[in-house]
Amino acid sequence: MKVLKFGGSSVANSENIQKVIAIIANASKEDKVAIIVSAFGKTTDKLIAGSNSALEDITVAKEILETIKELHFSVIDALISKSKKEVIKEVTTLFDQLQSMYEGIFLLQELSNKTLAKVSSFGERLSSFIIANAAKETLNATHGESRNLIITNNNYLNAQVNFKITNKNITDFFDKNKHQVTVLGGFIASNNQETTTLGRGGSDFSAAIYAAALNVAELQIWTDVSGMYTANPSVVKQAFPINEISYEEAMELSHFGAKVLYPPTIQPALRKQIPIRIKNTFNPTSSGTLICKHPKNSSGVKGISHIEDISLITLEGGGMIGIPGFSKRLFETLSQQLINVVFITQASSEHSICVGVYENDAEKAKELLDATFSIEIDRKKIKPILVEKDLAIIAVVGESMKNHQGLSGQMFSALGRNNVNVRAIAQGSSEKNISAVINKKDAKKALNTLHEQFFEEKIKQLNLFVTGVGNVGERFLAQLHQQKKFLKENLKLNIRVIGIANSRKMVFDNSGINLNTWKERLKNGEPTSLERFYNKVKECNHRNSVFIDNTANQQVSEVYEKYLRESISVVTCNKIACASSFVNYKTLKEVSRKFNASFLFETNVGAGLPIIDTLKNLINSGDRIHKIQAVLSGSLNFVFNNYDEDTTFHDVVAQAQEEGFTEPDPKIDLSGVDVARKILILARESGYQLELEDIVNNAFLPKETLETVNNDDFYASLIKHEAHFQNIYKQADDEDCRLKYVAEFVDGKANVGLQHIPAEHPFYNLEGSDNIVLFYTDRYPENPLIIKGAGAGADVTASGIFADVIRIANQ
Repeated sequence: MKVLKFGGSSVANSENIQKVIAIIANASKEDKVAIIVSAFGKTTDKLIAGSNSALEDITVAKEILETIKELHFSVIDALISKSKKEVIKEVTTLFDQLQSMYEGIFLLQELSNKTLAKVSSFGERLSSFIIANAAKETLNATHGESRNLIITNNNYLNAQVNFKITNKNITDFFDKNKHQVTVLGGFIASNNQETTTLGRGGSDFSAAIYAAALNVAELQIWTDVSGMYTANPSVVKQAFPINEISYEEAMELSHFGAKVLYPPTIQPALRKQIPIRIKNTFNPTSSGTLICKHPKNSSGVKGISHIEDISLITLEGGGMIGIPGFSKRLFETLSQQLINVVFITQASSEHSICVGVYENDAEKAKELLDATFSIEIDRKKIKPILVEKDLAIIAVVGESMKNHQGLSGQMFSALGRNNVNVRAIAQGSSEKNISAVINKKDAKKALNTLHEQFFEEKIKQLNLFVTGVGNVGERFLAQLHQQKKFLKENLKLNIRVIGIANSRKMVFDNSGINLNTWKERLKNGEPTSLERFYNKVKECNHRNSVFIDNTANQQVSEVYEKYLRESISVVTCNKIACASSFVNYKTLKEVSRKFNASFLFETNVGAGLPIIDTLKNLINSGDRIHKIQAVLSGSLNFVFNNYDEDTTFHDVVAQAQEEGFTEPDPKIDLSGVDVARKILILARESGYQLELEDIVNNAFLPKETLETVNNDDFYASLIKHEAHFQNIYKQADDEDCRLKYVAEFVDGKANVGLQHIPAEHPFYNLEGSDNIVLFYTDRYPENPLIIKGAGAGADVTASGIFADVIRIANQ
C-alpha cells in the first residue's frame, strides 16, 4: 500500500485535479492507495480571512465565502456527472454551515481557537469529498473522514496527536475498507467531539500519520516542484532537485525554509523508516527526491536553505561569567510565552548568549527578558537586551559534511568575498548543519554565492555594470557577446551584463541584458544619474559584481571608492583616478584590499598591453625598478609617424582622432598630460610617491594652442601654427632622427616630452600607434625588459578591459 498526499497547488482547480486523478489511477493499478488532499488553492487562507472579516463586517465575510463557493462548484461542474446531484446537495449543506458560523462570529463578536479550527477545517472537508466523488467516476474510490480517525488533544489550532488511538482507528478502518482508492482530508482531526487542526504543514503531517499507521511501502508528497532542491529555485535559478537525501538532512532543510516539506511530517515516517518521495504533480515522470535512511549520494553538502524575518537577541555582560542559571532563565522565559528559538550560539567565555527568533516575536521577547533580568541590568552586571532586526539565517546542510574538510572555510570565504557580513555562527558537533545569521538584504546573494561554491560545475558568474558605451564600451560589449560561448565552455565563466549607462540613459535587467538588443533598450532607459546608477547596483546586490568605467569622466572616477567599499570590483580605462592625488590613489588601493574587491586599470597605460600586470609581477617577486623609458601615447606615435613635409599637422591629428587613437579632446594627448598621467601611474605602481605636478612636461604645442577651450579652436590653432610643427619635424629630419614623445622615470624623477630618436635606438622603428616600454631593474640592469605592441584604439583598449574582467574571474 502507498500513501499519496497532494498539496493546495496540485488541487487548485479542475484542470489540476484531473492531473491528480490520472496520477491516482496509475498508482492504484497494483497497490491500494490512501490519498491525502489539502484544501483547494488558497481556500484555507480565505476561510481564515472570512472569519476575521466577520468580526467587523458580515457582508465582507459573505463576499469571501461566495468566491470560495464559486471555485468549488466550478470543480463539481467540470469533474462530476454520475453523483452530481448528491455532491451538490452535500457541498451546499457544508457551505450553509459555514455561513452560519460566520454569522455566529458576527453576532457574538467572538472568534475562539475552537471556532477558527472548525472554520479552517472546511477547506479539506470540501476538497476531499469532491475529489473522492470525482475519482469515483472512473476508479474504485471512496471518501474517508480524517476527523473520525486522527484523535488529538484540545489544542485546536496545533493539536498533538494521540498515536495509540489514532493508529488503531486507521488500521481498523483500512482493514474493513475494500476500496482501491481512499481519499481523506489532510490537516484536520478531532478530540473525539470537536474539530481540531494539526497546524502548519498539517496535511503533510496527516499523510505521515497514515503512512506510519499502515506501515506503507512509500509515502509520496505531490507538490508543484520536482523534489527538494539544492536551494530555493525561485531565488537560485541554477538550483536542481536532489535525487536522494537522508531523513536528518531533509529535516534540517525543511526546518530552514524548504517549503516542500515540514519538519513534523518526517517524524512518524522516520520512526518506521518509511521512504518519502517528493514528486511534481505537473511533471509526474520526474523521479523527484527520495528521502530515506541510507541515500546513495553521500556528497558533503546536500542543500542550502534560509529563513528570513529573523531577529537576533543578545544577552551580554561580564556578570554572566561563571554564574550558572542565565541560560536556563533565558530559555525558560521564552518557552513559557511560546516564543520559538530557531538559532542559538554562545561564546565560550560565557560573556554573551545570542538567540534567533522570528521577527514578529522580537519585541515581546525583549520586554520579557528585560523584566526577567531587570535586577542584573539595574546593577550593571549585564547590558539591556539587544535586539537586531532585518536578519536572515542561511544554512548549509549535509549529513556527510563532517567527512569533508574545509567546508566551513569555503562557506565563509565565499560569503566574505561578496561582502556578506556574518553576524553569528552556529554548528553542532554532528556537523550536519552550518548556520550563519546575515542581513536579510544579502540573503539572495548569499544563497547564489554558496550554491555556486558547492554545487555548480565550477562555472563562475560575473555580473557587470558598464558605464560608457562609446567607442571602447561598444566594442567591449561586442567582444563579450562574441566570446560568451567560448568563456562558458573553456573558462567555465558566465558573464552577464546587468546594467548599462551612457551620459544620457541607463538600463538594468537582473536576469542579464541581451547584448543583441542593448542599444534599443538603452534608448528607452531612464535618465542617467551617477548616484542612481550606484544605488541600483547596490539594490541588485549580485554576487561577483564588477563596475566598469569606459569613460574619461572625472565625476565617474570619483565614485570608485563607494563601489569598492561594497566589495564591488572596479575595472577602468579612465586614468583620472590613478593619476589624481597620491592620497586618493593610495586610498583606492587600500579600500580594494580591505573589502576584497579588485581594482584593475591595465588599460590606463598601453591600452591592451600587459604593462601594469608585468610591472606588478616584477615588484611582487622582489625586483626593484630603477628606470623606465617609454613611448606611451599611441596617438602621438601615430601623429609623428605620419607627419612630414608633405602633410599638415592638422590633418594628421584629425585622422588620429577619426580612427579612435586620441581622447575625445585630442589636446589631452598632444599636451602631454595623458603621457604624464601614464608615467605617473607606472612610477606609483613601482612604489614611488609622486604627484602629477612632479612630472616635468616639456610641451611642444604653442602656448596659444594649449590655451584653447574647445576642439574647433584647437584645430584652428594647429592650422595657424603649421610652420611651428614643420620646424620641429625639420630639426629631427636634419639629424636623421625620428620624433617620439618619450616618458622617462629615473630614480624617483619623471619627465615627458618630444625627443630626437636615432636609428640605433629601440624606439626608432616603432610604427603606427604602437607603444613600447623599457624596464631597467635589478634583474634587467643593462638589457631592459621590453614590452611592445599596439597601444591605442578602441578594439585593443576594449580587449584590455576584457582581460581585466577575466583576471577578476580567475582570482
